[in-house]
Amino acid sequence: MEKEIVKRAISLFLQYGFKSVTMDDIAQDMGVSKKTIYVHFPKKEQLVLESAMNHFDLIIERIISISKHSKDPIIELYQLKKEAMNYLSNEKNSPQYQLQKYYPNIYSKLKEKEFKALGNLFASSIAKGIKTGLFRQELDIDFVLRIFFNGIRGIRDINLFPIEQFNIDELMISFSEYHLRAICTPAGTLKLETYKKEMNL
Repeated sequence: MEKEIVKRAISLFLQYGFKSVTMDDIAQDMGVSKKTIYVHFPKKEQLVLESAMNHFDLIIERIISISKHSKDPIIELYQLKKEAMNYLSNEKNSPQYQLQKYYPNIYSKLKEKEFKALGNLFASSIAKGIKTGLFRQELDIDFVLRIFFNGIRGIRDINLFPIEQFNIDELMISFSEYHLRAICTPAGTLKLETYKKEMNL
């Protein structure tokens, strides 16, 4: 029953936002009593945490799959951006916005998990770029990795980039190019320009 509650809760949270959906809504959607929900999740925050972590695991799986099948680290970054946009939006009922605003502790845990889950993956991507001559040889991989994660978190910070002023899709594109131009060789920059034309960016 616990897994079913989480599954249905994720669906509702993604559609209406973590703050907007009540335990009553989840119980009604499942056709069970609210008491049944509370037996497994005494507090809504526990259900939000479990749902957010479960959904995040699915996103991680998608990112790992994209990374494995990308032909080079430059196109990989744009493919990952495209995937990320399936989960980010400029709406105030978006899960991203509501976690930051109403469940900051859970959002912090997700950020920690993000780095642990994807750190090695992105480090390998940078190393691959260096090996293939797309990224500069002298790069400090650990430094670049941490700067990249800091930047990705920064553009998703609703206090730094209020959703009323900034479009998340445009921010992702701008940051991706900013990051790549800082680490690319001339050959990598040329490939970046080619991809931008092909993808009409």
